[in-house]
Amino acid sequence: MDKFAVIDTETNWNDKVMSIGIVIADSKTKKKIDSVYYIIDPEYKAGGMYAGELWEGEDAAHVTTRKQALKEIQEWLNSYQVQKLFAYNASFDKKHLPEYSKYQWYDIMRLAAYRQYNWGIPDCADCYRTGRLKRGYGVEDVLKMLSKNKQYRETHNAVLDAQDELEIIRLLGHEIEEYEIALI
Repeated sequence: MDKFAVIDTETNWNDKVMSIGIVIADSKTKKKIDSVYYIIDPEYKAGGMYAGELWEGEDAAHVTTRKQALKEIQEWLNSYQVQKLFAYNASFDKKHLPEYSKYQWYDIMRLAAYRQYNWGIPDCADCYRTGRLKRGYGVEDVLKMLSKNKQYRETHNAVLDAQDELEIIRLLGHEIEEYEIALI
């Protein structure tokens, strides 16, 4: 079974990673297989815009140092033979996790923000000639478009956001290979 991972980070006021959430999914069905969630100590203690959401959700958080978290996550990814990491605005997460530069990084937003790849973008949406939305292409806006759930609110909890980003991949319906254009 071919697998990929969706990763999300949240940063503190000092632009340091304070949490990492990862979901592993099946490449064919785009369904969740497993997930892990790490809160980075002491970085989370600095607080941040989304510090209040750190403890949300059903997944138990592992609270540990960055070095230990990254080691455990890499072992976990290796146990599933994952080489592909997907993220929404992947350059942000990749920049904050240089230790994972050997993985293949794919940007979900590079497909989700374009009319030619996102069937949920309404005809009235303001787009550039390239088909890219001029605004309203964040996770919350895109998931509202695709799910038709106007009540949806992004939690800004790394593992819950990773699950939402996986849902965007599933709803867009593209084969994983189509994200090759979004390799960063």
